[in-house]
Amino acid sequence: MRKQVFKFLSKINKLILPSYSKQRLDLAKATKLQMAIIGWKWFVTKNALD
Repeated sequence: MRKQVFKFLSKINKLILPSYSKQRLDLAKATKLQMAIIGWKWFVTKNALD
């Protein structure tokens, strides 16, 4: 059940949130909001794969 929720969140993230790897964002120059989005996407992806 938990894994299904994170897989669903992952699909929503892909549709709504920006892809910073495609934009070639430098993490040293990222704003706090960008870092929060990166952290959220990492958290969801990690839990979807577990």
